[in-house]
Amino acid sequence: MSACDLCQLLAAPPSGSIIWQDDRLAVVAVGEPGYPGFTRVVWKAHVKEMSDLAPAERAHVMAAVFAVEAAQRAVMAPDKVNLASFGNMTPHVHWHVIPRYTDDAHFPNPTWGTRQRDASPEALQARAALLPRLHAAIIDQLK
Repeated sequence: MSACDLCQLLAAPPSGSIIWQDDRLAVVAVGEPGYPGFTRVVWKAHVKEMSDLAPAERAHVMAAVFAVEAAQRAVMAPDKVNLASFGNMTPHVHWHVIPRYTDDAHFPNPTWGTRQRDASPEALQARAALLPRLHAAIIDQLK
């Protein structure tokens, strides 16, 4: 599906954006400056809903989502991790795994909600500095 943003992303990913992948899914660094560590788990085949996947495929997706969450918690120590699967605009199975902090720009709202404050540049820089460790931890979790 050439019009699918995620299919296009996986066909030509920006350098360094794929953290880990196998033949069925990819773990992708989103690169959202206000949310260091924001990661997507993307099923490679164009499938609209989780229930369109076979049970073993669903389990594989969720194992990757939980591995990313565990790595985020271990390395980044967020106050909360948000897990979300929408696909309203891109009907393609994918999960957002977002480390959240009480001082981030939107907390306690969702990241697409009303902005509450400006995030501290120093806090964002410190969190961004953890990304190499986070990516290594994700890879380790998915071995």
